[in-house]
Amino acid sequence: MTDKIKKILVLGSGAIKIGEAGEFDYSGSQCIKALKEEGIETILINPNIATIQTDSRICPNVYSIPVIPEFVTQVIAKERPDAILLSFGGQTALNCGIQLDKQGILSKYNVKVLGTKIRGIEITEDRDLFKQKMTESGIATPKSRAVYSLEEAKELVKELGYPVMIRAAYTLGGKGGGVAHNEYELDEIVIKGTANSLTKQVLIEEYLGDWKQIEYEIMRDSDGNCVTVCNMENVLGMKVHTGDNIVVAPSQTITNREYHKLREIAIKAATACDIIGECNVQFSLDPNSEDYNVIEINARLSRSSALASKATGYPLAYLAAKVILGKTLPELFNQVTGVTTACFEPSLDYIVVKMPRWDLKKFENVSRKIGTQMKSVGEIMSVGSSFEEALQKAIRMVDIDKLGLCQPDFHTDSNLETLEDNLVHFTDEILFHIVESLRSNMTPEEVSRISTVDKWFVDKINNVVNVERKLLKNPDSSDKLLILEAKKKGFSDKQLSLYFDKDESELRKIRINHGILPRTKQIDTLAAEWPAQTNYLYVTYDGSLDDVTYSNNKKLIVLGAGTYRIGSSVEFDWSTMNMVWALKEHGYDIIVVNCNPETVSTDYDMSDSLYFEEITLERVL
Repeated sequence: MTDKIKKILVLGSGAIKIGEAGEFDYSGSQCIKALKEEGIETILINPNIATIQTDSRICPNVYSIPVIPEFVTQVIAKERPDAILLSFGGQTALNCGIQLDKQGILSKYNVKVLGTKIRGIEITEDRDLFKQKMTESGIATPKSRAVYSLEEAKELVKELGYPVMIRAAYTLGGKGGGVAHNEYELDEIVIKGTANSLTKQVLIEEYLGDWKQIEYEIMRDSDGNCVTVCNMENVLGMKVHTGDNIVVAPSQTITNREYHKLREIAIKAATACDIIGECNVQFSLDPNSEDYNVIEINARLSRSSALASKATGYPLAYLAAKVILGKTLPELFNQVTGVTTACFEPSLDYIVVKMPRWDLKKFENVSRKIGTQMKSVGEIMSVGSSFEEALQKAIRMVDIDKLGLCQPDFHTDSNLETLEDNLVHFTDEILFHIVESLRSNMTPEEVSRISTVDKWFVDKINNVVNVERKLLKNPDSSDKLLILEAKKKGFSDKQLSLYFDKDESELRKIRINHGILPRTKQIDTLAAEWPAQTNYLYVTYDGSLDDVTYSNNKKLIVLGAGTYRIGSSVEFDWSTMNMVWALKEHGYDIIVVNCNPETVSTDYDMSDSLYFEEITLERVL
């Protein structure tokens, strides 16, 4: 295919917005790199000047114009590309591509859509077509029907009963959707949903809020070869949009049988939609049986894709671009490991936690409740040897003035009614509400039952609370075993210093004198089954040896900006990468420390060593 294609137009995602952020800078940059290697001229349309992909080092031919049909048509008429890529620019690029096809622009200028075809995109985006295709393929979906008016919605709800889930077609981040518990809420959400949908369509669906939410990242080539790159579990289940959820990889609470059952169905669903490249398949899973439903497929790179790629060390966007050009998975090598092909499904011997960053406190009178419509403005990825360690690291990484799940100055509300209400109605502080409940001697079983958060996760949080109880009962800094246990459970030096009434530097000296030192481990996709040379690294206190040897070359550390937040976004990743490039020109080995999986600076080939870690004094030292 590449012999016939000399020039490709890539559509970016435009402005940073909730649901479309730096992950599309990452995916677009890797895509352009892959196209360059094939000798293909690339044209990029993206008006976001803060991105790496619009830098002349990545793409010299950039149009800083809106990603809408009117302007894209002008570029097509001028540049006459052979093909167009839609899957690296989020919902913005997909919607634009569909409109270009419907307007006849692509056929007029003989522009070929590479990867998943327009029909496949329409099937995954149109709620009614998607349900039909899944039904034809023998794949379960929730009871639902697509409607185009409030009157149709009200008639359908008479059959389904309240509450119902409403999903708008051709939108991102759950925009225009929500859960309706009564007719008033139904009216409000359906009107908003149809207004936000490209086709004025919404899906009215039975509500499965108490079910688990499981995801699979799938890669499929034009020969039908298919692999699952990563399996993930949403800690807060179906109540919360995956973009606002706390996500763990690999999944922790499903059985081996359930894992393989859903894996097979995910591959079957991707095949039914004729996905070429990468996609994300989302499931709901009944916690009390093996009943499941496929919720949706994203036929494009997404925030989950960026997380899956960085969590596993599998360069999803880069390999997806190669696959879209016609290459097959068996002939492509994973450049991170250097020893496996793209057909090798990653194996993880560590735990990854994705934590969203909300900035809701910055706005007056804004509800802090979280649900099926995204509100988060950023996210981080933490890696640890246990869920407890990774979760506490994640809380520090989102930089919300908390040192972890527990610290002695946290206020605990012991009013039972308040505790239970906080567990039922999730806010951006749900983790701390779970801790409050456990501190108040509510059992893990009770917390799990009331919140519907799986007991496995509650038990792990309770493990941290139990360590805190030991620290409060006997705050003795000479107790080496207690400090070691706390460090393995993710307590930071600064966090522990509050329990021992010492400053952080004193606690650090005590820990080092006890011989309690962190170890550097690799994110190698192979779970140490085969030797791999990779520069993806993390640090843990639950280890005895380092996975890496350190060179004597001249080295410099570049600190990334961490999570996106209001006032700090992709522009600081641009500055990080330009600093890296400048310093490398002077002969230094560059070590990047960052924890944001959406960024280009956390790509495998952008630095000599990459630590997916906290940007804190303890970690940097």
